[in-house]
Amino acid sequence: MGAQKKTALVMAGALALSACSGQDYLADGRLFDSWNQEAGAFIDEGQFGNPTMQNTLVMTGRRNVVINLNNRFAQEVTPMVNFAFDSARLDAEAQAILRKQADWIKQFPEVRFKVYGHTDLVGSNAYNKRLGLRRARAVVNYLVRQGISRSRLQAVVSFGETQPLIVTQDRERRNRRTVTEVSGFVKRQPAYLNGKYAELIFREYVASATENPATSP
Repeated sequence: MGAQKKTALVMAGALALSACSGQDYLADGRLFDSWNQEAGAFIDEGQFGNPTMQNTLVMTGRRNVVINLNNRFAQEVTPMVNFAFDSARLDAEAQAILRKQADWIKQFPEVRFKVYGHTDLVGSNAYNKRLGLRRARAVVNYLVRQGISRSRLQAVVSFGETQPLIVTQDRERRNRRTVTEVSGFVKRQPAYLNGKYAELIFREYVASATENPATSP
């Protein structure tokens, strides 16, 4: 058997094994475990859809705007709320944070958001994914009650216990959280070209533009 045929057989065997094990390779050669990774864990997973979407966002300038707006959102309001153990109930502190999030969101009606739910590492992964999604939905429902259109909010992704802030097997409040992030633009809005991107980025958020009262030295 020739060297080329041997090489082809080895490559075919490796591909078959990776298919059976749920392991895929990204375009840059990195191993991606598609069975255990969260959906969207890699922006470019070597397939057609996400890279095409990301290229479109980059070429039109919208990707940078989303990143910049998300950075602003995280700086000007608290993007994260925490939960009691095994609970999706929003306590008073969480509700206060979400009211501020809602105020920010109202002033940027062109923008859409995703809410990601997380848990600590106590309990099974399957249960924690469901709990994380319940938490994300609780946040979305509260924001809707504050006057935000549900069409601008998504609670479709739960990272469960896979992205802890504090790596511990014990109960950890900081891991029991949701994170609200800018995800894109509402479909009915036109492309923000000819300086409108800058207008959007630099639009003042009222709370952050309020001058602090002077204090005596």
